[in-house]
Amino acid sequence: MKHLKEAEFPGAPQTMAQKLRKRATSLTVLVALLLIGALVWWTRQGGEPEPASNRRTAGAMSIVPEVVGRSDIAINLNALGAVTSLATVTVKAQSSGYLMKIDFKEGQEVKKGDLLAEIDPRPYEAALAQATGNLTRDEALLNGAQVDLTRYRGLAAQNAIPHQTLDTQVALVAQDQGTVEADRAAVKAAEVNLQYCQILSPLDGRVGLRQVDQGNYVTPGDPNGLVVITQLQPISVLFTLPEDNLQAISKRLEAGATLPATAYDRSGANSLADGILQTFDSQIDPTTGTIKLRAQFPNDTRNLYPNQFVNIRLLVDTHKDVVVVPTAGVLRGVPGPYVYLINADNTVSVRKVSLGVTDGDHIEVLSGLAPGDRIVVDGADKLRDGARINVRTEADVSKSPDHDGSDGKKRSESGKKQ
Repeated sequence: MKHLKEAEFPGAPQTMAQKLRKRATSLTVLVALLLIGALVWWTRQGGEPEPASNRRTAGAMSIVPEVVGRSDIAINLNALGAVTSLATVTVKAQSSGYLMKIDFKEGQEVKKGDLLAEIDPRPYEAALAQATGNLTRDEALLNGAQVDLTRYRGLAAQNAIPHQTLDTQVALVAQDQGTVEADRAAVKAAEVNLQYCQILSPLDGRVGLRQVDQGNYVTPGDPNGLVVITQLQPISVLFTLPEDNLQAISKRLEAGATLPATAYDRSGANSLADGILQTFDSQIDPTTGTIKLRAQFPNDTRNLYPNQFVNIRLLVDTHKDVVVVPTAGVLRGVPGPYVYLINADNTVSVRKVSLGVTDGDHIEVLSGLAPGDRIVVDGADKLRDGARINVRTEADVSKSPDHDGSDGKKRSESGKKQ
């Protein structure tokens, strides 16, 4: 059997040795290829060794520092308000009669005293004429009674007539005087009613939509009136603020300060009008803990209309020449508010800060930083105390291919094609 197997597989031991030799040859070839690849890479790199600074910062984060400076920071309060006219008048007829003429157009701007409408004046002209006639008659009677009184006084002094006749004449003169005064009042009332036939504008404003048409019979009891006039210049905005802000506002107003107020649209991005704070309500709403305030606006551009909802930004005070930093650079943790301060050796360290008021994207720093210090704004949440960074400038960022410029657009377009 042994001889049979050797006959069947005469080269088995030699085949194993050949396999070992082939493996050694393959390893030699692989090592040679690696050496050739390394030589090619070294040649492309110029054969120069990498600087030690690059080796130290190879894994460091690239940072564009923010230099701390001084600036003015405003203390603004934001609130939601509603535009309210300072005067809204429903014009009604004060005399009854047919509406003969309408002297205004809907949407027209009118001044105080402008003619708006006319009522049929003929009944009131007749009433005035009657009152004037009564006055003339009674004044004549009074004059006759006064002449008789003068005569009776002379006769009474001579005992030519009884004193009772004199007393009766005195009473008659007083009666006629009262009648004349009543007639004069009736004439004035008739004149007023006649004047009411011409309906005049009681204020400067904008005329709304007409409530009645020409030819209708109008009375002082009409609930809708003839038209509504709304004052638009100036105009006010009513808004509410939390009661905690009342003390600061009150102190500023008592000191004689003028607090500017700006009205914005619903989005809060577009400014509509600039005005000043006038006053605040006399009591706080206990259900909401807020207080109402009124700001007045000249409204020269007519951007504000009654019942319009606006956003109000009230400037309470301004801190002059204080240290400010971007709010994005301030972090909060166990030590409280802190920033990452960039050191001279391109490392960062945690610096605790004391903060003041915030205005938009900037915040006041009361202590912890000085003008000229450099801090990290973008990517500060990815750092740690003592971390090494690569400090870059804005020019380096703009030249970078990753920057949102022409190179970045080309890269994005090629990515879309792929």
